[in-house]
Amino acid sequence: MKFIPDKEILLFKSCLVNVEYPGVESSTCYVFDKIGVEYHVDERQSCCTGLGHYYDLFDQLSTITLAARNFNVAADTGHKNIATMCATCYAILKKSAKILNQNEEAREEVNGILDDSGLEAMEYSSGDMDPAENIFHVAEILFNKREEISKHIKVDLTGFKVASHHACHYCKVHYNDTIEGIRDPNLIDELASACGVETIGWYDHKRVTCGAGFRQRYTNKEASLAVTGEKLQALKDKDVEILLHMCPNCQMQFDRYQPLIGEKLGTEFNIFHLNIAQFIALAMGADPYKVVGIQTHTVPVEPLLNKLKQPFNLKEDQSKRNSLKIDENRD
Repeated sequence: MKFIPDKEILLFKSCLVNVEYPGVESSTCYVFDKIGVEYHVDERQSCCTGLGHYYDLFDQLSTITLAARNFNVAADTGHKNIATMCATCYAILKKSAKILNQNEEAREEVNGILDDSGLEAMEYSSGDMDPAENIFHVAEILFNKREEISKHIKVDLTGFKVASHHACHYCKVHYNDTIEGIRDPNLIDELASACGVETIGWYDHKRVTCGAGFRQRYTNKEASLAVTGEKLQALKDKDVEILLHMCPNCQMQFDRYQPLIGEKLGTEFNIFHLNIAQFIALAMGADPYKVVGIQTHTVPVEPLLNKLKQPFNLKEDQSKRNSLKIDENRD
């Protein structure tokens, strides 16, 4: 079992989290505060370039140079360990660290760019930013503190059928660093268990991608949504009510497009989509709007909360909701 820290952590902000589901970040901070994780969020941090990189808009040099800058920010704050809320940030930063540690030519070029930009160059050598020892997904930090999580559970979520969706860029890129399985991933399932909730475990299509594939959502939209639809149908066949995520891009694909896919297929899926940090925060009794940010979801979460044995005090105030209706013309 690899070492997973609970201090000196730079919480790496995510473009998609901030724009689409800001409640993922506030939920993560809420849970970290509850379970005693020491972390820092820095306004100097820049994007990992993941979206642009996988669209072939950012070349590898640009990506590792920005990663090196972010590594410098982490070192400057005394928070050498980076925890990402996005699986793509996770994969990008790990790959960048590996290149900087192993490729002397790339390292020298990046340091030259940092010098020319007025930034202090970091003379990278093995161990300066170790991809296995210093870069983690938030879910791993939470897994390491799962016993502490169990002590703070206030809301009973056991009445729902819950399944997990593990992000490709976590399970299928850096195999040696992935914890709790890659062929039958269970990291999210174990975190749900810490909240007193047993997921359905294995199901048909559990390892299948969300279908987004970055550019595929736009350049091959029908194929993209067909993959998503097949997975939603597999979940519906198991009567799943909540699907737990660890990547904002996956959550977007399911939550934003579920109504459209349901309309196309002539079915209602009635599946709620939550990031695992949002789920844990809810189980701890966090405010659904101020912390969890359910008003940013396309599939309304209020019906789920109203079914709880200990319901939240939800007001029928639609002004709190940011209606995000998806249609076939979205691009």
